[in-house]
Amino acid sequence: MDLDGKLGETARVDASLSDLARGVIGSEILRIAAEIRAMKAKGAEICNLTVGDFDPAQFPAPAALLDGMRAALAAGQTNYPPSDGVIGLREAVARYYSKHLGLSYPVESVLITGGARPLLYGSYRTVLDPGDAAVYPVPSWNNNHYAYLCGARAVEIPVRADANFFPTPDDLRPHIAMARLILINSPLNPTGTVIDPDVLRKICEMIVEENRRRERAGGKAAWLCYDQVYWQLLFGAGTHHATPPEVCPDRTA
Repeated sequence: MDLDGKLGETARVDASLSDLARGVIGSEILRIAAEIRAMKAKGAEICNLTVGDFDPAQFPAPAALLDGMRAALAAGQTNYPPSDGVIGLREAVARYYSKHLGLSYPVESVLITGGARPLLYGSYRTVLDPGDAAVYPVPSWNNNHYAYLCGARAVEIPVRADANFFPTPDDLRPHIAMARLILINSPLNPTGTVIDPDVLRKICEMIVEENRRRERAGGKAAWLCYDQVYWQLLFGAGTHHATPPEVCPDRTA
């Protein structure tokens, strides 16, 4: 087939797809990771800091975890788990959050998923209708993809090194009145920085005040999605991981 024929075939396949599928773009970090793998295959020496998948040669899985997995498989635990996760694991997560973060939630509030992406995308889908505004900093991880898949209006806030790569209250203030979902990830992927507790408090207080205004006006609430999946990876003296309930215990947040 000549080039024109290939292009024509591609166009026919593209036309048979949904509008949503035709607009999907690939993961930026996976594209970079593929380029690095190709370079390493040709002999290049590269420190690969792309996909956060620990090398088992340097970070082996704990022996107790491996032994537990083997024992579970030998005991016949090979079926689908409950959709919200195995109850024993959910209870353990609730205890862990209470012990280490001071956050006490009922086990009914704990969901187990295969990685953070299903929960983050589910947060978008649960809160946003098409056209609603999702406000998030750039750089950040995958928010552009989630916003696209939900038909949300992406409001991207460029962040700066002098603000530790987090949006400041002043950055968010012009967007708060129309925001439906505000997204903050700390420690942040990809920079590894941690949000200042005072900055987080001011942002949370701003959202609380906005929701009080919306309640009086009969409007839909603004939600904060606080992604803390890396909270156990803290380094440096005085580094503290803060949570919204810690810095702003007002339950209307």
